[in-house]
Parts: sequence; structure tokens; C-alpha cells
Amino acid sequence: MRMRRAPQPEEATAAPPAARAVRRALPPAGQLRRERRVLLQVRERRLRDLGGLMVEMYRRDQFRQDLLVDRCVELAKIDERLGELETLLSVSASRGRVREAARCECGAPLFWGSKFCAQCGRAVAPT
Repeated sequence: MRMRRAPQPEEATAAPPAARAVRRALPPAGQLRRERRVLLQVRERRLRDLGGLMVEMYRRDQFRQDLLVDRCVELAKIDERLGELETLLSVSASRGRVREAARCECGAPLFWGSKFCAQCGRAVAPT
């Protein structure tokens, strides 16, 4: 019969391991462009509606700041998603095109901003 040691308090309260990020495949560029086109149309429509709303409030001399803030928040969310789509489109366009790394005469890769080669110690010519 084996004796077990009682768990220490810090072992018992240890947090579970952090979840790892899952890398998903990039959506097709056509799908991203369609979503961007639709969002641009929605954004333009909402901007026009916001302008019309402001004019009507001015005409009636009844400003409702909460309504204006809600509409502006919606527009900000659309702009944020458009920025994400632009980033995804630029990534999908540049996928497969890798710039070749700068190399020293000895063949070792040179790190950006380095003045000397990490392998052989030669001075790096400024480019």
C-alpha cells in the first residue's frame, strides 16, 4: 500500500493552462472583397442618414445626443470592420510573396538594423 502526499495549497489552486490560440485559414479574397463592398454601401447610407438626422434635429430645435451617439458608435464599428478587412486583403494579396532576407558574405542572415554580422563579426554595409 502506497502513501500519497497531500496536495500543497498552491498546487491545488494552480490555474489551468492557458488556452492556445487557434490559427484559422484566411477566407478567400473574393469573399473579403464582397463583404467590404457591402459594408462600404451600408456605411455611406448610414452617413447620409446621420446627416439627415442632424438637419431634422436642427430644424426642429430638438437635439437628442443619445441618438446621435448611438448612430456614431454604429459607424465606428463599421469603420473598424472595414479596417480589419483591408488588413486581411493586404495579407491575402501578399501571401506567397516573401522578401528574401539580407545575408552577410559568410551566408548568415542579417538582422534589421544590425551593424555587424552575428556570425562572423564583419561590418555590415549601410543600405
